[in-house]
Amino acid sequence: MDKQLAPKPIVVIGFLGTQLDGGQGAGRWEKWRPTISLAQHEDMAVARLELLYTANHQRLAELVQADFRQLSPETEVRLVPLDLPDPWDFGEVYAALYDWARSCRFDTEAEQYWVHITTGTHVAQICMYLLTEARFMPGQLLQTSPPRRQGRNRAGEYALIDLDLSRYDLIAQRFARAHEDAVSFLKSGIATRNARFNALIEEIERVAVRSRAPVLLVGPTGAGKSMLARRMYELKKARHQIEGAFVEVNCATLRGDGAASTLFGHRKGSYTGALAERAGLLRSAHEGLLFLDEIGELGLDEQAMLLKAIEEKRFYPVGADREVQSNFQLVAGTNRDLREDVAAGRFRDDLFARINLWTYALPGIAERPEDLAPNIEHLLELHARETGDGIVRFNAEARAAYLAFAQGSEGHWRGNFRDLSASVTRLATLAEGGRIGVELVKAEIARLRWLWQRDGAAAPVESPPLDEPAWQALDLFDQLQLQAVLRVCRESKSLSEAGRRLFNVSREQRSVTNDADRLRKYLARYQLSWTDIKP
Repeated sequence: MDKQLAPKPIVVIGFLGTQLDGGQGAGRWEKWRPTISLAQHEDMAVARLELLYTANHQRLAELVQADFRQLSPETEVRLVPLDLPDPWDFGEVYAALYDWARSCRFDTEAEQYWVHITTGTHVAQICMYLLTEARFMPGQLLQTSPPRRQGRNRAGEYALIDLDLSRYDLIAQRFARAHEDAVSFLKSGIATRNARFNALIEEIERVAVRSRAPVLLVGPTGAGKSMLARRMYELKKARHQIEGAFVEVNCATLRGDGAASTLFGHRKGSYTGALAERAGLLRSAHEGLLFLDEIGELGLDEQAMLLKAIEEKRFYPVGADREVQSNFQLVAGTNRDLREDVAAGRFRDDLFARINLWTYALPGIAERPEDLAPNIEHLLELHARETGDGIVRFNAEARAAYLAFAQGSEGHWRGNFRDLSASVTRLATLAEGGRIGVELVKAEIARLRWLWQRDGAAAPVESPPLDEPAWQALDLFDQLQLQAVLRVCRESKSLSEAGRRLFNVSREQRSVTNDADRLRKYLARYQLSWTDIKP
């Protein structure tokens, strides 16, 4: 700790210690008194002491003021009475200290400020720490302690605490490691390589541990919305930020009168078949996390009830005349564009505005081809843990063949991770001797092609996309390239999505990405536009 005097005069702000600073007669000089010790350090020249105290300790404050002046006549000791009926009431103490700090004219150019946190009630010490950390008191924390051995030296020791945590390498490293661990946890430990996805998960981690506001996860079926919601819950619970249960429901399964009953509960006899009282999922999620997947499938009546429950933390169960409460955090999922549903009147604008504070679009696995390899390794490890067998591995040729297909234009992955998990499970189950060979991969590729054709995957373009003269004027290379590009376009929902898939590697090497514009310019070379491909 560097105790060298700075060129600026020192101003100490401290709270009177009603016990430690007390004492009568000559005997008081034989004991260590924290506030008085500030005048006893040879290397600490205090220019001014702002001594805060409660009004009923006026006499003690004046005694300490006189004793301090006796030891350090050059120090100006200002007594600052505070109106604190209860010095152990956090609200009262913080408000009084805050008002005093706001009224002060701190001059950091001319003075340096040390905030003494050894004396005062624990509540006062905490409040002074918080006000210093928030820079309402622009200084460093000062901690004093009694001498280790009895003797002539009554000064004891002191130390300054710098609240700029970035200066503490070890603390910074711990924070960085905790952040990395949390991000890895949200990704299930998978070392994903897609820069866009990694940046998205890093932001979700910060939001998960700092906010209780609703989160909306948008993405195709099987993109991992449910898994991510559960991981967010487990992360918050590990940080003691949440106590209740994780409650999940797919809103697409809720139909008719039963939808409101399932979510909000009902009274016994509230409708035909209501033979007993039901709590409902919102009450089950009290102090926990409620994940409503496919929230766009909710009816308008249920949407109105949900909006009230989110905003007011209370609602009426079906058939009830008295409100119930539930303090839950909402994570919603959808594979639809809720903006279109709002415009069409299928989804309430006010509810969308309420759940749209934190919205994250999870890309499908086809949009993250570089993440296929680490996900495959993760799925093989999961299979080994679930079956109790050793980890199954690809041989080099089989791995190359499978990845070439999985990452190529034929790798549709309609069901995203569900398709990938099923495929890896088949390969691991059928592997002989713990090795996946080329013949097994060929058979799996044939199965996936058949599966995706049944799912309506686009077949290779048979007819030329251009008129006959223009088509025949192209090299075979250009013909095959254009057909492959158009196949990806037809499988994509938008020009931007098609561009991300087609330029998946080069886009990560650019500081500014505009995949849609790159694809638009490529199509324009052949006098084609997006509306020609997706009318």
